[in-house]
Amino acid sequence: MYFSFLLNTAYSQNIQSPSKKISVDFKLTPSGQPSYAINYNSKLVISESTLGIKLKDKPALDANFVIDSVKNSSFNESWKPVLGEQENIVNHYNELIIALSQKETHIKMNLIFRVFDEGVAFRYDFPKQKDLNYFIISDEVSQFNLADNHKVFSIPGDFDSQEYVYNETLFSEIDNSKLNLNNGIGVKSIAGKYTVQSPLMMKSPSGLYLNIFEAAVVNYPVMHLDAAVKNNKLTSHLVPNAIGDKAYLQAPCVSPWRTIMVSDDARDIVGSKMILNLNEPCKIDDTSFIKPMKYVGIWWEMHVGKSTWDYAGSQNAQNSLTQDLIPSGKHGATTENTKRHIDFAAKNGFDGVLVEGWNVGWEDWFGNWKEEVFDFTTPYPDFDLDVITAYAKSKNVKMIMHHETSGSVANYERHLDRALELMKKYNYPAAKSGYVGKIIPRGEFHDGQTMVNHFNFVARRFADYRLMINSHESSRPTGYSRTYPNYIAAEAARGNEFNAWSTGNPPMHETILPFTRLLGGPMDYTPGIFEIKMSYYDKSKTEQVQTTLAKQLALYVTMYSPLQMAADLLENYEKYPDAFQFIKDVALDWQDSKYLEAEPGDFLTVVRKAKNSEKWFLGAITDENARKSEIKLDFLTKGKKYKAIIYEDAKDADWKNNPIAYKISTIEVTSKSKIKLNLAPGGGTAISFEPIN
Repeated sequence: MYFSFLLNTAYSQNIQSPSKKISVDFKLTPSGQPSYAINYNSKLVISESTLGIKLKDKPALDANFVIDSVKNSSFNESWKPVLGEQENIVNHYNELIIALSQKETHIKMNLIFRVFDEGVAFRYDFPKQKDLNYFIISDEVSQFNLADNHKVFSIPGDFDSQEYVYNETLFSEIDNSKLNLNNGIGVKSIAGKYTVQSPLMMKSPSGLYLNIFEAAVVNYPVMHLDAAVKNNKLTSHLVPNAIGDKAYLQAPCVSPWRTIMVSDDARDIVGSKMILNLNEPCKIDDTSFIKPMKYVGIWWEMHVGKSTWDYAGSQNAQNSLTQDLIPSGKHGATTENTKRHIDFAAKNGFDGVLVEGWNVGWEDWFGNWKEEVFDFTTPYPDFDLDVITAYAKSKNVKMIMHHETSGSVANYERHLDRALELMKKYNYPAAKSGYVGKIIPRGEFHDGQTMVNHFNFVARRFADYRLMINSHESSRPTGYSRTYPNYIAAEAARGNEFNAWSTGNPPMHETILPFTRLLGGPMDYTPGIFEIKMSYYDKSKTEQVQTTLAKQLALYVTMYSPLQMAADLLENYEKYPDAFQFIKDVALDWQDSKYLEAEPGDFLTVVRKAKNSEKWFLGAITDENARKSEIKLDFLTKGKKYKAIIYEDAKDADWKNNPIAYKISTIEVTSKSKIKLNLAPGGGTAISFEPIN
């Protein structure tokens, strides 16, 4: 009886990371509410924070709990991703499972904690039970109470878009009402003045780096965060569906993992594989069809106004489809233009060609909540699928399909199998999908449970057909690519195209994304723009890519993806063939990756070793400030000599005033060598290390 009394009313539990740097203290409050706190090297990181789930038409699962049992275990494995930043990923954690039951309702709920060397994860687990079968979550009240007023890198908690620039402020200064929302985002659904998105990257006044995110979002909405700016508290904010409910579940089931990463070294955060580790292992038996791809495409020319997605050449997107479709000569997706891209890809060793605007419907597809839009199978008259397929095959180049849904998800799902059958018929190995606009079913958000299920379903359906998918305007990835690695990449953040026609992406943008968006999976950022200023195409334009050319090269290394686009126009690469060589050379799949320097919002330097090769590639980027540093090359194989080809900013380079100024040099190095990096404002350095035989 005495032990039972302790277990049920006064029991607390501590669990530590394998290194013992991180500890979690769990207890029930006097009202029987679960709570936890986190320490890092004995420093308080998350002060006592309560947990709970609110149910629709049932008592809330946030108090009156007793502890039925406690189970501790450890886990340590190494697994091989199909594609990744490293050949082997270590998954090492200590686990605590606390079995709870609620006194009055007898409902059972388990809390599962996993503590890694770089952070903590917890989730809600609902076992099969007679008192809880089907249920509706009306809210989740997971708290993350910070120990101080941290510096934060935040974007608004928008249920429909993550395509924002980051705001670097103190936590107490979070305020979405002060932001300039004339930023090129087409559909906005911001939850509130103080709601921000996860992953939320932070730095404490004492120099600790923290990141709050989630992993394995399956059959559940995306979690945003409500900030109580006066007392440094965060509370989970789930995205609702069309009638205001958050999630429909049936026991047994689990919530996504809520994650808190912490370290005194920023490199531990940016290099973490914790999010991937929290997802289920690969469910595809034969992954041989999943291959990295480097591609060019008919895409940037539309963004800069050289050509159009639609056949009639209006670039209106809201014209009536009853008009006569008379070609204007501006349509980009023509058979001849596609052949030109295939020739370029074949000549330069690229794997694929993406073509947007190939299918009928682009004259009237955006902004009107129109349901019957694209059919994903009917090409425009000037795009000959048979001719293009035969031509691509003769050049050993693969075509990448494009599926823009215009947010009409119901329409896409109705047509999906026919669209995938067309891809198989014409030997397309991969597709890029798009979800621009308001969602149909009407009233649903991009980040709600319905759409999370859709994005995951599409990945699984593509896998059934042995095809790869790269989603744009989707909910942001949370490691599902471990389970379905044919989900090869996603956008789900503010990509490079915003530089062509909006306020653009400030120089610090790419130094933050690896600490936020990229923690959940590869990003199709579409780097490689060489003609930086849009006035090159139209003298009246003032927009530009807010980097130097050398930084565009470095992004191929710092922004990990096994699917990488050389996004600029072909003729711009032909103008700068020496710089283009790095894009041709850089690998896509990696044996090892080492983050050498890292500071969110300021700089990042990473070096990666190509899989099954002795070649290494380095990418270093900075924000709006010039930067000098010196790096050791001790990652190179001892005793080997390497040719280092250095692509760097010229002395007078500057992202705003002189962005195309670069220089290329070649030196011989070994593992004992050092290299000085000189990055211009908004600049970068890319280096390829080739062994000398």
